[in-house]
Amino acid sequence: MITDCVDGFGRKINYLRVSITDRCNLRCVYCMPEEGVVWLPHDDILRYEEIERIVRVGVGLGIDRVRVTGGEPLVRRGVVEFIGRLAAIQGLQDISLTTNGVNLPEMAGALASAGLRRVNISLDTLQPERFAQVSRVDAHAKVLAGVEAALAAGLHPVKLNVVVLRGFNDDEVADFAALTLTRPVHVRFIELMPLGESGKIEEDRFVASAEIKARLERVRPLLAPPPVPGQGPAEYFQWGEGAVGTVGFISAISEHFCASCNRLRLTADGRLHPCLAMDRTVDIRTALRGGADDREVAGIILEAVGRKPRRHYMSAGLTGAVAEAAAADPAGDVEGDAARGVDSPADDGPADHEEIKRRRMFRIGG
Repeated sequence: MITDCVDGFGRKINYLRVSITDRCNLRCVYCMPEEGVVWLPHDDILRYEEIERIVRVGVGLGIDRVRVTGGEPLVRRGVVEFIGRLAAIQGLQDISLTTNGVNLPEMAGALASAGLRRVNISLDTLQPERFAQVSRVDAHAKVLAGVEAALAAGLHPVKLNVVVLRGFNDDEVADFAALTLTRPVHVRFIELMPLGESGKIEEDRFVASAEIKARLERVRPLLAPPPVPGQGPAEYFQWGEGAVGTVGFISAISEHFCASCNRLRLTADGRLHPCLAMDRTVDIRTALRGGADDREVAGIILEAVGRKPRRHYMSAGLTGAVAEAAAADPAGDVEGDAARGVDSPADDGPADHEEIKRRRMFRIGG
């Protein structure tokens, strides 16, 4: 019986990613279809006070880090005040936010004053025309202004999340890394994951972290950096002596980091996801609105913790470069898992790769 936030594999779960909306002001090609989607009904979305209660109960179980996500969290009214309410929760040590940056120029200062400590900004290209192509919106200048606003507001660290796609932005890897030479930003190159619309992108677009590292090392050495707050699953380096920022690599496919996973996800409509790539979610909204006391809410959180699998299998059913990268992962012991009677693609998480592809990242909270 789990009595605190430690899962069945001994991992301490202290990090809650909270999606506060499924809505977004961009239409990125790897996130949603061009025609858009039907947004969740307003009544299905958790109210701020409901989310705050879940966080308070979670803190009592050992949760000490919260990341606010979406959709795009800065399109929801009242988000600054909500951040302030989270910051007032005793025992919550870190509040961060993931955003596309479009609304940051106007909001970064207020968010920092409310208690936000750090921010991740999604930016896949430094070229305005490419940005419009991938996001279907002309907002590149606003995002760059958002980066500067976050730095000026004292948010630290400011991380740039870059999903690398062959034939789209892989020729900009060095340009992104060059930002870290003179600016205190932390550029993180992220392997494409087969979720939602990104599952429809040709697999030969996948670029493994090892390839990106090799490209950068041909120009400058990758050196051990000073610690980066909120390091998470990324592997960080300084790109040569004297670099002000860092470059990082998130290798969810080629070098999965499930053994150190410390997170749960709460969707905007009140479901706890133990793992990004599995179906077994836990409904917490119904209990909240049905009069559950804090003990019952805690039990639901712990149920989700208990459902965390040993690892994800997002590479199952893939071919080409993605499969090759996953096969090189020394932690990917599927047959060994089965022999030990622990989670495997057949009995945990969707074995059907097509089901994984249908996941909507803006619904889960990426």
